[in-house]
Amino acid sequence: MSAQEKTDFSIVNHSIPRRDGRVKVTGRAQYVADLKLIGMAYAKVLRSPYAHAKIISIDKTKAENHPGVYCVVTGFDLKGLNPYFGHAVKDHPLLAIDKVRYAGEPVAAVVAVDERTAFEALEFIDVKYEELKGIFTPQEALAKDAPLLHDRKFEAGALRGFEGEVSAGKGSNICQTHKIQWGDIDKAFKEAAAVIEGDYYFPMTYAYAMEPYVAIADVTDQGVNIYSSAQHPFMVRHDLKTVFNLPVSKVRLMVPFVGGGYGSKSYTKVEPLAAACSWKAKRPVKLQLTVEEAMLTTRSDDAYTWMRTAVDKNGKIIARQAKIMMNTGAYAENSPLVVEKSTNRCVGPYAIPNVLIENMSLYTNTVPASSYRGFGCAQVTLPGESQIDELAAKIGMDPYEFRQLNAAQPKQEFFPGMRPFDGTLKQDLETAAKSIGWGTPVPKGHGRTVACSGSDAGAYPLTSTAVRVHADGSVTIMTGSTELGQGSHTILPQIAAEELGIEYSEVNVVSSDTAITPYDRSTGASRTTTLMGSAVLEACQEAIQQMVVMAADVLKVKKEDIQVIKGGVRCGEAQLNWSQVISKFYALPDGEVIGRSYIRKSGRFAALPVFWETAATACELSVDEDTGKITVEKLATVGDVGLAINPALAEGQDIGAATMGLGIGLFEELVYEGSQLMNGSILDYRVPRFSDLPKEVELHLVQNRDGVGPYGAKGGGEASLNSMAANIANGVDKAVGVRIRQAPLTPERVWRAMREKKG
Repeated sequence: MSAQEKTDFSIVNHSIPRRDGRVKVTGRAQYVADLKLIGMAYAKVLRSPYAHAKIISIDKTKAENHPGVYCVVTGFDLKGLNPYFGHAVKDHPLLAIDKVRYAGEPVAAVVAVDERTAFEALEFIDVKYEELKGIFTPQEALAKDAPLLHDRKFEAGALRGFEGEVSAGKGSNICQTHKIQWGDIDKAFKEAAAVIEGDYYFPMTYAYAMEPYVAIADVTDQGVNIYSSAQHPFMVRHDLKTVFNLPVSKVRLMVPFVGGGYGSKSYTKVEPLAAACSWKAKRPVKLQLTVEEAMLTTRSDDAYTWMRTAVDKNGKIIARQAKIMMNTGAYAENSPLVVEKSTNRCVGPYAIPNVLIENMSLYTNTVPASSYRGFGCAQVTLPGESQIDELAAKIGMDPYEFRQLNAAQPKQEFFPGMRPFDGTLKQDLETAAKSIGWGTPVPKGHGRTVACSGSDAGAYPLTSTAVRVHADGSVTIMTGSTELGQGSHTILPQIAAEELGIEYSEVNVVSSDTAITPYDRSTGASRTTTLMGSAVLEACQEAIQQMVVMAADVLKVKKEDIQVIKGGVRCGEAQLNWSQVISKFYALPDGEVIGRSYIRKSGRFAALPVFWETAATACELSVDEDTGKITVEKLATVGDVGLAINPALAEGQDIGAATMGLGIGLFEELVYEGSQLMNGSILDYRVPRFSDLPKEVELHLVQNRDGVGPYGAKGGGEASLNSMAANIANGVDKAVGVRIRQAPLTPERVWRAMREKKG
């Protein structure tokens, strides 16, 4: 029986309490901020007040002479290092060199005996600037007289899984373009029975992990050692190897507990600067940002989208066209991949025969944009799912029935060149709609909606692992995956315990140390359960095969005579558990067996995406017609996860994603006025509170075992975010009859729309 066919689960598919929960809620978990190395110094950063300016001079003499200061590092002090890093292209200096490109960019760092001394010394650094014209929107970046943000050629970054060519650094402010096209778009729109067209705006948002960026670096003649809160330690290792021109073996990244990421801790952030400070100060250095500084480090891409969608007389969607401009900020970060993904995700989980999507991201003098939960899907699901509701209304169909009619079918090759659809969207939609009472009367001032999304997961299949079965029968999983709160330290042991037939408590996890754990490309894009989970399962199977050979040797029989049973082997009357197999083989109560797995873009992982991440959400909301305030009364999430290795953790991911999407739909937005970010603080940036959560919540999982992961599992945890802003917009239209094409739908925005409608 293959792993996919197994049905009698003992540990998998059970809601075992998460292993790291108790230490986290009791404050005993150790994060990077809790660590202190012998002789450690502290760094603080001086940031640019200008969005775009030449650096004329930096006088740091007074700061260097301030008592307790070890050194001051500027972009002029980096001789001997390669001071640029970047995932897509190496366009990002670890400190500004020659000029600054956004207000808040690091210009200098003070390293001192403690944080307070370092902070005090910042004011003694005298920087003279020559201010330049800035550009803050994609439209300004494309203007004929727009200044060029970058005028040097970039080295290629370590981008993997990106199918197109990176266009950044080729003499314009265009960071990346991407286009998909099939069918005859002009003919389809000409023959359409109905067309909906509109302009939409999706705002800049901040991922708001509770733990801001932090790193401790120790650079010595033996190499670079760093404790970091990075999501993707092996990718950060690549950037550091380049900055210090070292072999991979001399760069070590260790990631302890991480206080949230949501994509914002993907790729390199403060690690090169912390390492440069240590290199200069010749001692370990901790660089820990405040929340306000973290908001000046990364954000999501905001997006301006024009979209039109056409339907025929039978209610079938026949065409979709879109032009998107994304604002990537001062440096490329991961925006080239976000552009590719948002282009693809304009299609949604629908079979559309004629498609033309053109997308570009532009450099501007704003905080760099990068990965954010959903990878560009939420940006285009707002227009996409809004137009589904608008089209349904235009042709007189129920929007739920309209979605059911057009949903991609299981195994349908609805997106040319990609893996066939592996979701059961009709079932997802039905579950979501029933949960909020679809079809029953709705109170006045209330709106009821259902929406969905289908994402070509950004998960790239490059993963390895080792599973060590010890002589006492216990097991250690060696994984490069970072525990970001998704529960990997619980579900990976569940898989190993299930496959080896041992107790869950006997399995331990060692993770996220690039000097010890095998390579894993990244922790993000909902890939850990599918890819690392598959690797753990395969490594367990390889260990079992080794132990079968050992058992045959011990029992003096042929390998073919050995039968694998739960937790061990049998041959005739003889029965040995794994501990006995290993101990008898080595003739000592010691030793181990190491099972390995190497996953690559091959076999069942050859086709991309590795899986389609699909989910449906539904809600009922009410609108206060006097104030425009929206209250979400009911919320239902449906995660199409193939098989939930741990159902409670999968549901937790879904409600977390939906709540994040709720925040974007209702009030989250980074606001720029001219060159300055106006609400970059924990007081001014509004995120959902417990009091904002819906009064009624239902969480559902669809488990058809149709994924390529272990036992039929596939990814989850992003999709319930993607459709929430569209749910809010559609719900407001149903409740009070105003169509708003911009998130967030703040009370003022809703109130003004209602006022305008009344004339």
